[in-house]
Amino acid sequence: MPESDDAAAVASAGLNKRRVVLEAIRLADAEGVHGLSMRRLATALGAGAMSLYHYVANKDELLDAMVDVVFEEIELPREDAPWQEAIRERALSARAALARHRWAIGLLDTRTAPGPANLRHHEAVTACLREAGFSVVMATHANWVLDSYVYGYALQEGGLSLDTPDDFAEAIDGTYLPQLPADEFPYLNESAATLAASGYDPAEEFLFGLDLILTGLEARRGEA
Repeated sequence: MPESDDAAAVASAGLNKRRVVLEAIRLADAEGVHGLSMRRLATALGAGAMSLYHYVANKDELLDAMVDVVFEEIELPREDAPWQEAIRERALSARAALARHRWAIGLLDTRTAPGPANLRHHEAVTACLREAGFSVVMATHANWVLDSYVYGYALQEGGLSLDTPDDFAEAIDGTYLPQLPADEFPYLNESAATLAASGYDPAEEFLFGLDLILTGLEARRGEA
C-alpha cells in the first residue's frame, strides 16, 4: 500500500497512539508480552501492520508507552498523609496494578526511555521520602527495598492461585499434606496442618512484610 493510502487507512480506522497502546496492553494481559508483535497488534486493531508505525517507531517504544500507562494506574503518595501511610497506599496500589498486568513485572523500572507518568511517579515517591526526613542515600535505599519487595511479591503471587483462605486450606489438604508425612517432615507437616485449620489467609502476607519494611525504614529515617 502506498504511503498516502496507508495514512488514509489509519485515519479511517480511527486509530491514535492511545488506542494502539491500550490494545497492546489488552493483548499482553490476555496472552503475555513475549508473543506481542506489531503484526499481532495490527490484526487485533483491524489495521495494516505498517500503519502502527505512525504511532510507535518499534516494539521498544510500544513497551515504553505500555509501561507508562501502568504507572498512570498506580496512585501517587498523598502529600497530606504521614510518609508511612502514603508509601503503604502506594505499595498496595502498585501491587493491584501488577495483578492486573502480570506482564509488567520486571519492566516497570527497566525502561531506558521512561514516559511522563513513570517520571512523575518516581518524583512523587522520592519527594515523599525526602520531605519525611530521609537523606538522598537513605531515600534511594528505601526506593530499592520497597520496589524489590512489591515486584518480587507480585511475581511470586502470580504463580499461585491461592486467593482466599478456602483456596489455601483446599490446597493444603488435597495437595501438600499428603506429600509431608509427619515422621519425615514434622515441622512442615505441623505448619501446613495448623495454618489450614486456622483459616490462614495468604493475602495478608503482603501487608505483614510491607509493614516490617516500613517499620525498619522509620528506625533509620534520620541516618545520613
